[in-house]
Amino acid sequence: MATKTQPRKRPGTGATGGRRKSCHFCKDKVAEVDYKNVNQLRRYISEKGKIRNRRITGACRRHQRQVAVAVKRAREMALLPYVQGS
Repeated sequence: MATKTQPRKRPGTGATGGRRKSCHFCKDKVAEVDYKNVNQLRRYISEKGKIRNRRITGACRRHQRQVAVAVKRAREMALLPYVQGS
């Protein structure tokens, strides 16, 4: 019995989309994420006010940690809200 072998599927392709997003901070060669840059940080916060994870934002591990710290600092300084209005 001769059976045809199907080509192997690569992980990460299919229903999930496939290609990883590249980090915006690495592209722009940003060393530190600034908590005072509120417009930039809003991209990393959901409609409910939660910090989005790396899978959604496409940030690398290092910059995602810096984003989380910057968002928390901006909230503490009342530059960003803790929760969005209902």
